[in-house]
Amino acid sequence: MKKEIIIAGFGGQGVLSMGKILAYSGLMEDKEVTWMPAYGPEQRGGTANVTVILSDEKISSPILNKYDIAIVLNQQSLDKFEGKVKTGGILIYDNYGIHRQPERTDIKVYNVNAMEASFQMSNAKSYNMIILGALLKVCPIVTLESVLKGLKKTLPERHHNLIPMNEEAIRKGMSLINE
Repeated sequence: MKKEIIIAGFGGQGVLSMGKILAYSGLMEDKEVTWMPAYGPEQRGGTANVTVILSDEKISSPILNKYDIAIVLNQQSLDKFEGKVKTGGILIYDNYGIHRQPERTDIKVYNVNAMEASFQMSNAKSYNMIILGALLKVCPIVTLESVLKGLKKTLPERHHNLIPMNEEAIRKGMSLINE
């Protein structure tokens, strides 16, 4: 098993932390992992993306031109990465703030209303965990237990009290996917 993933959106949407949690989750399951963030000088509000590769075998290079899975959270990211999903791959997006819907028919496309769900949860910071939950439902590359361990590893100890809320958001994201 090898999954090459790009997560892209605006700074402040939790793109980089989502990738980091996913990478730590892979490490918890003894997978080979790469995590390669890319962001402009604006960090908050500028575009950001992260490439995560999870594999059962050694990873030759973290540099990719095509991805098995693209998670895109703004229009610029959709425009840039929709064409870079491998045929048969997966595109996950939240149509909040996106004015052109994905057009590809040779990939699986999932719209997750994560922004709306985060408003319902009264916690905008749950947005990225809702998206992560949707990913885990569509492609269970790591277990929820590993993600919770990854959260514990990435969150500062003073924020460990937020882990139950994050678990709730992940489960909410899983419930938003209809197969």
